[in-house]
Amino acid sequence: MSDDPLNSRLDDLEIKFSYQQETIDTLNETVTKQWSEIEALRLQLHRLEGRLQEMADLQSDVGNEPPPPHY
Repeated sequence: MSDDPLNSRLDDLEIKFSYQQETIDTLNETVTKQWSEIEALRLQLHRLEGRLQEMADLQSDVGNEPPPPHY
């Protein structure tokens, strides 16, 4: 009979551990998905910055052209 409370505590700890492990696995999956999304967004931002720079360069090139000869 003296082992019964010990076994009960051990069972409780095993149950808590399994729930904690499930929570950790879920959190890990969530963080992994978010990291993938962040990387995709960084890549997209980098591309957009490049396109913006290209547009700014084109706009500055247009402004630096000499006026046409008929002016």
